[in-house]
Amino acid sequence: MSFEGKVVLITGAGNGLGKSHALMFARLGARVVVNDYGTTAKGEGADKSPADAVVDEIKSLGGEAVANADSVEDGARLVETAMDAFGRIDIVVNNAGFLRDTSFHKMSESDWFDIINVHLNGAFMVNRAAWPLLREQNFGRIVNTASAAGIYGNFGQVNYSSAKLALHGMTQALAIEGQKRNILVNTVAPAAASRLTDTVISREQTAALRPEYVSPLVGYLCSEESSQSGGLFEAGAGWFGKLRWERSRGAALKGEITPDDIAKNIDAISDFSDATHPRNIAEAFAPFGEAMGAAVAAR
Repeated sequence: MSFEGKVVLITGAGNGLGKSHALMFARLGARVVVNDYGTTAKGEGADKSPADAVVDEIKSLGGEAVANADSVEDGARLVETAMDAFGRIDIVVNNAGFLRDTSFHKMSESDWFDIINVHLNGAFMVNRAAWPLLREQNFGRIVNTASAAGIYGNFGQVNYSSAKLALHGMTQALAIEGQKRNILVNTVAPAAASRLTDTVISREQTAALRPEYVSPLVGYLCSEESSQSGGLFEAGAGWFGKLRWERSRGAALKGEITPDDIAKNIDAISDFSDATHPRNIAEAFAPFGEAMGAAVAAR
């Protein structure tokens, strides 16, 4: 697989997953914009040296790269860096982020908004700046980075979980809007060791959860060979999987419905033994249409 002629913008690429992605794309021929604001794992301070170091490493391998140390909240400046340096942008990987873990009853407004502003709003700002350029050239690939915490929830991460699942909502809507312009948008929820996980996993686990085991999936989803869009993928330790929504068959109740009626039917409402898997909003609304039709016919 080759990315010759393609320009890739990767946020949070000074360390961990972002660095792994940047090096992979460079080895496969892409020109890379290495963005990293250079904060600590808690989102404090700023340091351009991580981005510069990755650029130097790419150049030592014979690749082309440029550093950007702007915050993702200034997304247009990141895209401007790509345009100034290489004259185009083809691929965006939204990877920047940090943790501000605390139990919900102790969470401050800054703990909430700082996480939302970088993980969610930052991805919006970068994607919005790149979107018109991708549409104009009828080609684009975007990968938003989510987390198992967003899919399943995790103690002490209400802020992080909220931002990460919201990113997949962005992915699904952008995938629909980008379909006619050959812009594919996907979400990857990685299990990978980084400075954010250093305090919670062992050295043996760190070795198994190398970021390099996630980057190949990102590479494929950003390739011309891929036709995947709107997907949610998990990856880690060499294992890859795709998730989908599952819904119970539910129960259609008639007449004046009370909370007691819900109580009587809650087992049927919650029964997944014959589950459905709606793939789009039309399929999701099908049961409501059927219930409406039955209600009209009963009048």
